[in-house]
Amino acid sequence: MKDRGPLELMESAWAARRASFDLSDAERRAAVEAVRTDLDRAATMLRGRDEAVLYAHALHLRAHVELDVGDVERAAELWSEAVAVLRVTGDPLQLAHKVRHLGDLERGRGRLGEAEAHYAEALGLYRAHGGSLDLDFANAVNRMALVKEAMGDTAEARELWREVRERYGALGLQEGVGEAERHLADLG
Repeated sequence: MKDRGPLELMESAWAARRASFDLSDAERRAAVEAVRTDLDRAATMLRGRDEAVLYAHALHLRAHVELDVGDVERAAELWSEAVAVLRVTGDPLQLAHKVRHLGDLERGRGRLGEAEAHYAEALGLYRAHGGSLDLDFANAVNRMALVKEAMGDTAEARELWREVRERYGALGLQEGVGEAERHLADLG
């Protein structure tokens, strides 16, 4: 059997991760270990090569797996490493995406100030480099709106929810439009 390359390892590991959600607990644990192994192999193959963006993506996928099993600290380490790698590569949209995930992690921990800083950085990168019909951009605006609302900054939250509604509407995502409208109604 031919050895699989890093991209193939990442793709198959991601598919196996998705499939693992439908397994029994024991089967899921075994599947998750196999996913970790494949993602670690892919990252090892990519580390130090001229494929920093792909290496950062392997770390990103691995961080998701760690969140799946509740290891928030390991997920934070992996996303932080991915961000550090991407700061050097000059790929602003990949950097924005990974920074946004760090914001999500901090918001989940209740660290709103840290989350806000990550979202502000991600939004700055998206506003400077992203396309107006970018789902990742819309998701970053959504997360900042949630943080601003949680922090009690209702004026800024309203502006952001309006932008969320517009961005999701342009993408045809009615669920996101509805979420924005609910938040706007709640904010008055």
